[in-house]
Amino acid sequence: MLDVRDLHAFYGKSHVLHGVDLAVREGEIVSLLGRNGVGRSTTVKAIMGQVKARGSVRFRGEEMVGLKPYQVARKGLGYVPEDRAVFADLTVRENLEMGRKPGRANGGFTVEESFALFPSLERRSGTPAGVLSGGEQQMLALCRTMMGNPGLAMIDEPTEGLAPMVVEQVAKFLEAVRARGVPILLVEQKLDIALDISQRVYVLGHGKVVFEGTPKELREAERVRKEWLEI
Repeated sequence: MLDVRDLHAFYGKSHVLHGVDLAVREGEIVSLLGRNGVGRSTTVKAIMGQVKARGSVRFRGEEMVGLKPYQVARKGLGYVPEDRAVFADLTVRENLEMGRKPGRANGGFTVEESFALFPSLERRSGTPAGVLSGGEQQMLALCRTMMGNPGLAMIDEPTEGLAPMVVEQVAKFLEAVRARGVPILLVEQKLDIALDISQRVYVLGHGKVVFEGTPKELREAERVRKEWLEI
């Protein structure tokens, strides 16, 4: 589905990623873990074409490196950025409609499904997105991306700064998306959540993958957790 090989990324003269290899297969949630500043968000931005990159990013067999972000999106890669990027002056419903793209054979993700997964969005459907709480904006950003019917979703720090109850809702949403057949590449700081919902995990350190395995294997890899994850 998604195959990343020898990915390097740059901000100006700063060389951030140093040959990242990772893959996301059908039916998976794959989490990208690591401390702040190791290149997790840069990895998804490089895949999305938002930062200068070299190497190979193949999605459904097509090379993405060198394409502009809108071209990558049209190929079927969905992206929820860390800052959520909702349209502040548009209502909740209008934000969702902005994300709409002609569906796949199953009809695609709908506004009604968004409201079923996050009832608070339905209650505030006519409210400008700019006055929503942080948790509600995160719900909206997740659902807006799914309205585009992506073949794979990349989601950056969806639970950051959220109340425990909202974190639980977001985790259930991610599992529901996977159940619909949409694999996810997840950047997540909360280790327990990532290990609970993922099928595989990668740990980044200094711009490189320093561990790849199952959640069970990472739980058992005490040295890796102490060196690269725990504070």
